[in-house]
Amino acid sequence: MFDDIYPIDDRCKPLYIAGPCAAESREQLLTTARAVAAAGVGWLRAGVWKPRTRPGSFEGAGDMALQWLADAKSETGLRTMTEVATPQHVEAALASRIDAVWIGARTTTNPFAVQQIADALQGVDIPVLVKNPVNPDVELWIGAVQRIYNAGIRRLAAIHRGFGSYEQTLYRNPPHWSIPIELRRRIPSLPIVCDPSHMAGRADLVEPLAQQAISIGFDGLIVECHCRPSEALSDSAQQLTPVELRRLIGHMRVPERIAAHDAMRDYRSHIDTIDNRLMELLAERMEVARQIGEYKAQHGMPIIHRDRFNEILEAAAANARRMGMSSRFICRIITEIHEESVRQQLTVADKKHDIL
Repeated sequence: MFDDIYPIDDRCKPLYIAGPCAAESREQLLTTARAVAAAGVGWLRAGVWKPRTRPGSFEGAGDMALQWLADAKSETGLRTMTEVATPQHVEAALASRIDAVWIGARTTTNPFAVQQIADALQGVDIPVLVKNPVNPDVELWIGAVQRIYNAGIRRLAAIHRGFGSYEQTLYRNPPHWSIPIELRRRIPSLPIVCDPSHMAGRADLVEPLAQQAISIGFDGLIVECHCRPSEALSDSAQQLTPVELRRLIGHMRVPERIAAHDAMRDYRSHIDTIDNRLMELLAERMEVARQIGEYKAQHGMPIIHRDRFNEILEAAAANARRMGMSSRFICRIITEIHEESVRQQLTVADKKHDIL
């Protein structure tokens, strides 16, 4: 299975897709489309139907926006793409000669919804891109891809847009790169496109994430770009200006493709992403340590509690043995982290003392 998947577009590598989060008006879409085409992008993306968390938010212009996409295609030559979440969306998109569709993260989470879309696509030759589910579940992602494949779709791709998290992180949807790397291992023929806009949640973080994805070996990018991001009716903070889009494309460093049997690059990239996650977690831990230091300073509590540290070491050693790692190695790491945490708390306490 999956041996006969072929690319969405053979004309350009990597594949660049760009456009506004939502088609808000004909003028907004045409203005953005001209800028996207001028940046050298071949595909225009725009949401026509927008699944929003709360009612009352802008949920897209609906079917009439499909004509705006057609007008943009006619004027600029861009191929067009939009999200579908129901069989009715599929029918409307096909009737309007949309060039490709994608399935959103919330829809991917629901196998019933994906199957309904697959049934509506039966017998149709159109590229389909499947976003990862909201939760980091590679099986659910593969299942959604398989449902579309079983409908006869062979121009297929996955979109990695990051995963939801209850924790406070730098990103809106943390990448968890190990999940798409595992997807590639399981389905080597499936192109993977990165959506750094939804990962980042902020325009200034989009380019670094895009470069990470390309460096890992992703096949393209789908980036949100708006002619006037500050006026956008949805996701304004993460949409690039046309100038920023051109800069991103110009800055991308595309690694040379390696032989399929040589997995070393993927392994090294995987290590790099894990190291980045470790750094983020350590930074988060030190922030908590500073908060603890503030609390202790306010209540006249001692910085060091030896019994607490011993408990941490014992638990870490037990976990290390259970996971097949050296307990001595882990205890050494925990000791270094603890010492830095104490230093952070002392810094807070010293500042508090200076204020008093």
